[in-house]
Amino acid sequence: MGKKEVGHTFLARLGKKRLRPGGIAATNWLIKEANLTNKSKVLEVACNMCTTSIELAETYKCHITAVDMDTKALEKGKKNIEKAQLQNYITVQQGNAMNLPFADNTFDVVFNEAMLTMFNESAKKKAISEYYRVLKPGGVLLTHDIMLTKGTPQTLVNTLRDIIHVNVSPLPQDEWMHTFKAIGFNEVKTNSGAMSLMNPKGMIRDEGFLGMLTIIKNGLKKENRQTFKSMFKFFNQSGKSLNYIVVCSKK
Repeated sequence: MGKKEVGHTFLARLGKKRLRPGGIAATNWLIKEANLTNKSKVLEVACNMCTTSIELAETYKCHITAVDMDTKALEKGKKNIEKAQLQNYITVQQGNAMNLPFADNTFDVVFNEAMLTMFNESAKKKAISEYYRVLKPGGVLLTHDIMLTKGTPQTLVNTLRDIIHVNVSPLPQDEWMHTFKAIGFNEVKTNSGAMSLMNPKGMIRDEGFLGMLTIIKNGLKKENRQTFKSMFKFFNQSGKSLNYIVVCSKK
């Protein structure tokens, strides 16, 4: 494997199914805020392997459009949808968050987890403006990202960038809120907590005990060991001051 493999791709290769900073607890908070019914029209941006889309379709029988730029992740997503026999509920297509191929006022809910953190300020605004555009009035944008806590040093963000090979730009809670309000969202509420991505308790909650053992076993293989150990050490030691944040923004 290439030395510059992106963090979430690396973890997916080890067998991790939940690749979001706050794991299942954070995603469940967002789902509750969505107030979904079988009539809801949902867009999931950066759907990856469609884990969240599949859960939503199974639970609410709503129609979901799932988009991602990564064709390999979309292929996995399509297979997962077929396995769950949900082809009638989930449509998968390649799509760019900066220029969504949908008309204004199309969706009741837009889900976007673990992506905005990877963008610089102007790209964040451009993507959020697109989400605002495709949402119906009264619709909600549900996002899940990394949050800087009080006193997080810039050096820590630089270390995270080096470890996961993505030029991430997480924000403090008030700046996240301001970013959504500046685009035009009128009600913005948040929740936050410790990241569960590489935390042993969080991994058991997200992946189950056997799932966690599989990830650790694969992580300790010779070709993965160095990357796995540096990620594990970072997220469980110095990186503990980085939290996840989930935001519900109403149009």
